[in-house]
Amino acid sequence: MKQEISGNRKKIQLIHPPIRTLLLDIGEVVLSNGWDRYSRKKATETFHIEEAEFADRHKIFFETFEAGKITLHEYLQYVVFFEDRDFTEPEFISFMLKQSRPIKNSLDHFLGLKKKYNLKVFSLNNEGRELNEYRIKTFQLDRLFDGYISSCYVHMRKPDKEFFLLGCEITNTPPENCLFVDDRLIHIQIARTVGLNAIQFTGLASAKKQIAQYGLE
Repeated sequence: MKQEISGNRKKIQLIHPPIRTLLLDIGEVVLSNGWDRYSRKKATETFHIEEAEFADRHKIFFETFEAGKITLHEYLQYVVFFEDRDFTEPEFISFMLKQSRPIKNSLDHFLGLKKKYNLKVFSLNNEGRELNEYRIKTFQLDRLFDGYISSCYVHMRKPDKEFFLLGCEITNTPPENCLFVDDRLIHIQIARTVGLNAIQFTGLASAKKQIAQYGLE
């Protein structure tokens, strides 16, 4: 802890180790989620799919899909096309892809921090391969990210502690010099148990204030 004295006022400022690497979730930090419960509900309504059975099958297979152990085609065969439908798989995939949207100004803000402080920036995200690669290409995420530590590539998912440690190893950055940003509180809590600095993203305005506490303004 560092104390700074100005006139009759004493200001106490917490000192953090310097941040050299940002580890960012993509869904609900840079872009909307790729295939969340809201998108799935919209899909059941659009394509007239029985919601309860769809939800049950999704729950069984989605983690395996995100871990890169089955393809999007296989996931859809198990979850949607296990019976005849009056729509095609390409039509359904097109619908899935159209659910992705950028979060206003978020990509540009993190890109500005990267350039200003010469940071390494890597994703630390759960996503199936086909969705991940579509989102990277469509929204030109290579402008920001130096690499992608995505569940579909490393075959493990958050909140596995090893996933967070892998982020530090791949970026060659000690946990105390990383800042992890994610929208889910449970992921923030687990990341902190392995020594990562971590903040919950609930909106860009709030994130800016939290990130500034680590010297990144």
